[in-house]
Amino acid sequence: MPVLEVVGLRKSYKDRLVVDGVGFAVREGETYGLLGPNGAGKTTTISMVVGVLARDAGEVRIAGRPHDTAGRATKSLIGYVPQELAVYPDLTARENLRFFAGLYGIRGSEARRRIGEVLEIVGLADRAGEAAGKYSGGMSRRLNIGIGLLNRPRLLVLDEPTAGVDPQSRTSILDSVRRLAGDGTAVLYTTHYMEEAQRLCDRVGIIDHGRMLAEGRPDELGAPDLEAAFLQLTGRELRD
Repeated sequence: MPVLEVVGLRKSYKDRLVVDGVGFAVREGETYGLLGPNGAGKTTTISMVVGVLARDAGEVRIAGRPHDTAGRATKSLIGYVPQELAVYPDLTARENLRFFAGLYGIRGSEARRRIGEVLEIVGLADRAGEAAGKYSGGMSRRLNIGIGLLNRPRLLVLDEPTAGVDPQSRTSILDSVRRLAGDGTAVLYTTHYMEEAQRLCDRVGIIDHGRMLAEGRPDELGAPDLEAAFLQLTGRELRD
């Protein structure tokens, strides 16, 4: 059974159809890349997947259970890391994690244990006592990912997690994602960096104008590499 199943998602804003019948699945331990140029419908699709935006039609299932904006039980299985940073700069990394752990209902010794695990995963254990406002952009991104891991999610949704970070931090983030997938987490990943998707994703779905144009392993898309396949299908660069 896939951890995430998406079937026939549709969403319109007034007379504009933004997502038109999108469907895909992500299995345990798989990293699935959702790729598309700006305005393709990726963000709207992800918002419906995580349950922050109501859909007009279609289905989303998490671990076999129906999921929507009111699905508290299924939302607890998701870790969502948005592109916008959601950290408090005046708090240390540990304090940020403790605050968000409390929102998940994780407290006491369990919170301490989980915060320690997350700091190791994202490589911030030795800087946990520093204010987040003193972090580099890459470190802040890693803390943002750590917040999404506190509840040990079955599905981790990462929206542009390496945007604007230095190469060293990008490598660290990609290594963390690989380890999480290796431990069985299903990962839904969006990026504007084609080389990331080529290296990281087991399968990709290419979306444009709200429709899924192609899906499969990067080497199954009928082109020498993922970048060529994307250009062939959409007629434009990923970072246009």
